[in-house]
Amino acid sequence: MELTCLRNKCISPSLTVLSRVSISLSSLPKRAVSFRRRRINLCFATLVDGKRSSEVVSQKGGGGGGEEEDKNEDLKSWMHKNGLPPCKVVLKERPSHDKKHRPIHYVAASEDLQAGDVAVLVPNSLVVTLERVLGNETLAELLTTNKLSELACLALYLMYEKKQGKKSFWYPYIRELDRQRGRGQLAVESPLLWSEDELADLTGSPTKAEVLDRADGIKREYEELDTVWFMAGSLFQQYPYDIPTEAFPFEIFKQAFVAIQSCVVHLQKVSLARRFALVPLGPPLLAYCSNCKAMLTAVDGAVKLVVDRPYKAGEPIVVWCGPQPNSKLLINYGFIDEDNPYDRIVVEAALNTEDPQYQDKRMVAQRNGKLSVQVFQVYVGKEKEAVSDMLPYLRLGYVSDPSEMQSVISSQGPVCPVSPCMEQAVLDQLTVYFRTRLAGYPTSLSEDELMLADPNLNPKKRVATQLVRLEKKMLNACLQATVDLIHQLPDHTVSPCPATYAPSLK
Repeated sequence: MELTCLRNKCISPSLTVLSRVSISLSSLPKRAVSFRRRRINLCFATLVDGKRSSEVVSQKGGGGGGEEEDKNEDLKSWMHKNGLPPCKVVLKERPSHDKKHRPIHYVAASEDLQAGDVAVLVPNSLVVTLERVLGNETLAELLTTNKLSELACLALYLMYEKKQGKKSFWYPYIRELDRQRGRGQLAVESPLLWSEDELADLTGSPTKAEVLDRADGIKREYEELDTVWFMAGSLFQQYPYDIPTEAFPFEIFKQAFVAIQSCVVHLQKVSLARRFALVPLGPPLLAYCSNCKAMLTAVDGAVKLVVDRPYKAGEPIVVWCGPQPNSKLLINYGFIDEDNPYDRIVVEAALNTEDPQYQDKRMVAQRNGKLSVQVFQVYVGKEKEAVSDMLPYLRLGYVSDPSEMQSVISSQGPVCPVSPCMEQAVLDQLTVYFRTRLAGYPTSLSEDELMLADPNLNPKKRVATQLVRLEKKMLNACLQATVDLIHQLPDHTVSPCPATYAPSLK
């Protein structure tokens, strides 16, 4: 079944791109048309409600029945009625840490499964992509290459759909997203929705700045939302509401954006307009895992999940979340994976632009695959190797004698003259750097361990503490590797070389 035919809510396959305006977008002011701000029904303006889903449905559902009617058809039943073939999964629930919220749903095996079994095959008619939403692949690609992300467009679409209430074909799916409230399987919202006090638990971690930067990015996307409304006029003719920034306050859009972020699937080997998809029975109902191989994949006319391991009936099914560090897992999905092989921290080194030999050093760095501002990825368990990788770059920054620089230029490979005083200076700089970063955290590793041992620890504080604890462990391993190298120096009485133009670390 095509989305364009669902519930007789036709989306023209040939969108009249400028159906609402006959002039170029670039010549439109931000408020090209004056709209009267109308009273907003906040219950249907976001995908993440503060109330329980049952309360929202019964009070604002746009029709009778309320919670009793909702119980008669869950998400999976709705999907079967609309084309989902028989599958080997079932929806189960676990309690939420917050008693004000309904339990978290998750996808579990409905029978014993073996590796290679197809757990579920979701037809494309039940998958939301930009190509399907906008009805035009060219327009979808245009929108997402012009200041708007796929997530923003998908969030806007479902926000408008939610305003339709039970009249929307997607009502059962949107209701399920509301129930999850943007939470991952640990029942924790993304830090993008945390309060300032809750974000304080990330003090010392670069993740805190990442959260604030991401929030600023969402704000910029919000300010561009009206572009979608103007360009995809035929899509929004079915919605008798104001343009996006008039219909939805920023905080409402931010909540919806984060909810979509937590459940969007990145499909491989498909067109740009289909690469980000919302798949019912996918995340956040499926738990993410860093060390499994199962993925939701696009096949002919559907999205398929093949499991990578045996499951007993009733066990939750997991899928791979991609090679993401824990900082990204927390921001995107609200969880931390203690066994994440892709976890890493970043060390940024930069050659001193005031150095008279800066251009020569930059040329040597580029010849060896490095940049004038170089980011070193320090992977968990590979800290010693990462420190060794930094040393040639830092040694290059400490070269001060022009004749030595000429020797470096004429050499092949990352070869710098290594004197005892230079090596001492480089290792001392690294030692100070790692100790300074560790000192930026308000708690010690032992204090983190003590907090995590508390079974009643607030879930947001738990994931924040898990993150900073893992970061500290990597930093401590880097520090230990550096100290070990210092101990291997032949002469510990040598003073570090002075370096007027030492490279910077941050």
